[in-house]
Amino acid sequence: MNWITMTLDELNEASTQKFIEALGSIFEHSPWVPEGVADMRPFANVDQLHGAMLAVVAKAGQMAQLGLIRAHPDLAGKAARQGRLTTSSTSEQKGAGLDRLTDEEFDEFHALNNAYQSRFGFPFILAVRGHDKHSIMAAFRQRLENNSGEEVLEALRQIGQIARFRLDDLIS
Repeated sequence: MNWITMTLDELNEASTQKFIEALGSIFEHSPWVPEGVADMRPFANVDQLHGAMLAVVAKAGQMAQLGLIRAHPDLAGKAARQGRLTTSSTSEQKGAGLDRLTDEEFDEFHALNNAYQSRFGFPFILAVRGHDKHSIMAAFRQRLENNSGEEVLEALRQIGQIARFRLDDLIS
């Protein structure tokens, strides 16, 4: 990751602009989330910061939530193969082995991404840390059975987990 780690004290004491910049990638391309908690400082611990950020997302309304969901890239999608992901997403997908897919596996991911996008209107999101390509494909297939409401909630839950992983990586 390209983040510089910092302590929670440093984050709490940072200017609002630096705070938002430091946390701007925690929720993919959505600096409005850390902006929404900047005035709540100081945070006593990472759990409190994470919870405050999740509350901002929960209160944001359906349009903002769908925007947040749609800001995420496809897993093992064309953007990944072309090197157009954020540093965070690249690292996370690489950690799950999605950078080492065979052409056949890439085609299967592409088909799953297309089916999911067609069904729900947004990309499949999974906190891939601790997963491999096989468990990710299984999750894809299982979640394609969900209804739209269930899947929006699951996507937001996964985004919350991704954000927690990223916070833990950032804050020393």
